[in-house]
Amino acid sequence: MENNTVVKEFLLLELTYVQELQPVIFMVFLILYVINLLGNGVILVVVISEPRLHSPMYFFLGNLSCLDICCASVTLPKLMSNVLSRQSIISFLGCITQLHFFHFLGCTEAFLLTLMGFDRFIAICNPLRYPLIMNSQVCVLMAAVAWVSSFFYGLMHSVMTAHLNFCHSQKVSYYFCDVKPLLELACGDTKINRWLVSVVTCSLTMAACFLTVLSYFYIIGFLLLKSRSCNALRKAMSTCASHFMVVSLFYGTVGLNYIPPTSAESIIQEKFAGIIHTTVIPVLNPLIYTLRNKEVIMLALKRVFQRKFLLKFSLRRKSFATFK
Repeated sequence: MENNTVVKEFLLLELTYVQELQPVIFMVFLILYVINLLGNGVILVVVISEPRLHSPMYFFLGNLSCLDICCASVTLPKLMSNVLSRQSIISFLGCITQLHFFHFLGCTEAFLLTLMGFDRFIAICNPLRYPLIMNSQVCVLMAAVAWVSSFFYGLMHSVMTAHLNFCHSQKVSYYFCDVKPLLELACGDTKINRWLVSVVTCSLTMAACFLTVLSYFYIIGFLLLKSRSCNALRKAMSTCASHFMVVSLFYGTVGLNYIPPTSAESIIQEKFAGIIHTTVIPVLNPLIYTLRNKEVIMLALKRVFQRKFLLKFSLRRKSFATFK
């Protein structure tokens, strides 16, 4: 008979068993987290505060920055606390919550990257109708659909996983809670859960990736066949380069996470890709977009700080005048 005892907590995989390395790893993660918060936070403030950046491209970039902050916050704080603690314990509720937000935010990012590709496609291939097609109401609606549909996608995985019985072990062979490692601990029938991962998750990922790549094929084809200008192609691809780099990093690590491992080395690569996906990529995204749009971002950032400085100065003058 299977021991269907109620599991109250899980033991997560430790990054290292060498105690001397634990403070070093903690500091690396802390620095990455702070850079993530500052970099994405600055982009958010600039995009919201600067009227020049109130365009569809920067609207979706602001959503992506908010997403990167949330994505890192789901795994990194717990990962850092586990590095310093002797046992990497997470409660059952905390594990299911982490799983839910990991899939919710991951799916949202895939949808947002697709929308950003579609935005570039309309801007380059149909510039005259771009303001009509990508108006503010349409952008808000598309972003809302991406966030809401992804929330229910994450809820599907978390509810189905929470209803499983865990009797094999409490040791999760991963650094944070995800569906695949938890299914290894489950007893009973897990066919539906495995089907959701292999069919629903993979189908959504491949569909989003296909639509994003299709947008780029249309852009390149349009520029080569219609404009036939190398200068126009170079300018357009320079505009899309930052987005393409982010897409490549995102789907590269997702692919390593969900392609079935064929050897012990591929299992290690899968776990390493999971760490990169949740810690490094959210830091790289703002750096990539800032470097590719350096002049616009820096000018907007300068204006935001000038505006805040002038506002503080005027308030001080008013208070001084009132005091006199």
